Amino acid sequence: MSAEATNPASPGPVTAGPVLPTVPRRKARARIDLRRLGRAALLGPTARDRLPDAIGHVAEAHRAHYPDADLEPLRHAYVLAESSHRGQMRKSGEPYITHPLAVTLILAELGAETTTLTASLLHDTVEDTDVTLDQVREQFGEEVRFLVDGVTKLEKVDYGAAAEPETFRKMLVATGNDVRVMSIKLADRLHNMRTLGVMRPEKQARIAKVTRDVLIPLAERLGVQALKTELEDLVFAILHPEEYQHTRKLIVDNASRTDDPLAEAADEMRTVLRDADIQAEVLIRPRHFVSLHRTARKRGRLRGSDFGRLLVLVNEDADCYGVLGELHTCMKPVVSEFKDFIAVPKFNLYQSLHTAVAREDGQVVEVLIRTHQMHKVAEAGVIALGNPYAPPAEEQNVSGDGERVDPTRPGWLSRLLDWQEAAPDPDTFWSTLREDLAQDREITVFRPDGGTLGLPEGATCVDAAYAQYGEDAHACIGARVNGRLATLSTVLKDGDTVQLLMGQDPASEPSREWLEHAHTPAARIAIQRWIATHPAPAAPLDGESAPSPQPPVTAFRSGAEGLAPRAAADRPTTAPADEAPPAGRPAAANAVVDQPGASVRLAGCCTPVPPDEVTGFAVRGGAVTVHRAECPAVERMKSAGRAEVGVRWGDTTGCRVTLFAESFGRPHLLADLTEAMALEGAEIVSATVETPSRQRVRHTYTVQLPDAAHLPALMRAMRNVPGVYDVSRAQPQALGD
Repeated sequence: MSAEATNPASPGPVTAGPVLPTVPRRKARARIDLRRLGRAALLGPTARDRLPDAIGHVAEAHRAHYPDADLEPLRHAYVLAESSHRGQMRKSGEPYITHPLAVTLILAELGAETTTLTASLLHDTVEDTDVTLDQVREQFGEEVRFLVDGVTKLEKVDYGAAAEPETFRKMLVATGNDVRVMSIKLADRLHNMRTLGVMRPEKQARIAKVTRDVLIPLAERLGVQALKTELEDLVFAILHPEEYQHTRKLIVDNASRTDDPLAEAADEMRTVLRDADIQAEVLIRPRHFVSLHRTARKRGRLRGSDFGRLLVLVNEDADCYGVLGELHTCMKPVVSEFKDFIAVPKFNLYQSLHTAVAREDGQVVEVLIRTHQMHKVAEAGVIALGNPYAPPAEEQNVSGDGERVDPTRPGWLSRLLDWQEAAPDPDTFWSTLREDLAQDREITVFRPDGGTLGLPEGATCVDAAYAQYGEDAHACIGARVNGRLATLSTVLKDGDTVQLLMGQDPASEPSREWLEHAHTPAARIAIQRWIATHPAPAAPLDGESAPSPQPPVTAFRSGAEGLAPRAAADRPTTAPADEAPPAGRPAAANAVVDQPGASVRLAGCCTPVPPDEVTGFAVRGGAVTVHRAECPAVERMKSAGRAEVGVRWGDTTGCRVTLFAESFGRPHLLADLTEAMALEGAEIVSATVETPSRQRVRHTYTVQLPDAAHLPALMRAMRNVPGVYDVSRAQPQALGD
């Protein structure tokens, strides 16, 4: 927009005009000379009842897609645009009107509907002339005004260095309401890139880099491959001139070959499909410059079949699979090259079958199979949708806040619009936008409720949490991926099922480590914003004592003052299994031994509880230590000749047991867990909490219960604490383990 360019300096990219989708045409048209048309616009007839000569080609291209289209809005828009831009010239000396004409012709060839073409003719009037948005609304309606406003740049006088990023932000927000805004912008940038030759080299490079980082990824996401591929080649020629010239030479040399394996393969396929009575059109699709350059880097020396692919066009979806079956039956398929984008379309509307067949000489020919309608959408993307906002009847497709509702708005655009609101400063928005658009592949993961989340490839559970819950994801404490517990750093794959485990504490806060695993802008910005408002504790000043480091294991013991931490040095060493427990340890009155007068103690190594099978051994002091029958200490003492003492559970059912709890790390977890245990009547005798590892924490609790029957309820209560994913009894360990 406001293009100052002229025709490219020679030598330049081989671009004979807009890339057109292969669709039936009434007749072939000669290449259009926009310079001549621009002068005709100034000198030709301007009667109100005639269509100006300068837009005759636009009208012809438009009628090829919409035979019954009303051309009056185009005539009216052209007259206003020409009169408004009259006297303005491009740097090449062309009348400025040639630019909106060229942009409109590009869109007309791709099948844009009348409203888009009308707005395209007017897209620079508000920015570069005295025409106002109110005038556009009065003469052409609110829809055209919205599109023109969406592509109008913000003034540098008002925004300074932030004008470009804020213009793109404004344009993306408008695109969220109407994707046709971006269609006009892409066609506008394509014509400006075609005519970039008179710019200074440094300005050419700057425009080409923005095109590479922002416009080309947007064209890819909107499925407009015809614009995307030509933009890629134009950027390639400017930023990598040596590689471009080398690739160009490869194409020229290949064109001079006498044999053409692609043409031979196409003839063979036509014969196969004709014999199978399948109506199909087989075309050769030459690779564009960037595609060929990538192929050369991947395969090294190129062969004739590498310079293009074969495109098979049919009428019905079922015919695509019929063609695939015939080709795989009559030719030698390369199975690893098969992809079905019809059953599972790409996120940018693309549908096609991809396969490859090997020729007798070893050359591999890639084949694309699609219907004519799929091909139109593959080339033109959202432009091929026509007007996706047209109301189905007389009802207006408008939301409660007055914004148009787009039922076709892709998920990536919704996510982009969400995170851009949280990036208030232009620099953050601009850098994050480029990073986001650089992620050019998407995956789909499923929620347990059957819903889906679209995420960029490489996304983690952290990204899934913020995609589903926004800033409420600060309370996420873990995830299950395909039914298995997983850390939040787990990288997700296409088709995974993700269940996010959320804590209930409103004061929950994200871990600063999450930033290392956040792949999407929405997650990064939310975490960064939280960190900015919750700065880390400042380092101690010189001369001040630094806080002592956290011990690897935190231990607790019961006492008169309740549950309190104690240092590792205050923790007693483990007594031998056959020794009586410390005097402070309560006896197990619910165990009855066949040794009158003997005191009973539960072994600390296995903490038996009813109805465990138990046995006992006499120890010093006239006491009997009770062990679980499967405890390794039992076998050791029996092999040493120690006599067993019969033990049974009596009427009293109080017990002491050791429990392990596995949890995700989160603030206040220990307090919540001990509170839940206390509510079940458990007295915590001792506890240890190990240092978190990979966001997981292991707790060990020895508790005294007034009734062994309460043990299942206690374990359930512990599992119900947010963040705790498993609770189990301590299992006897072999000595020496």
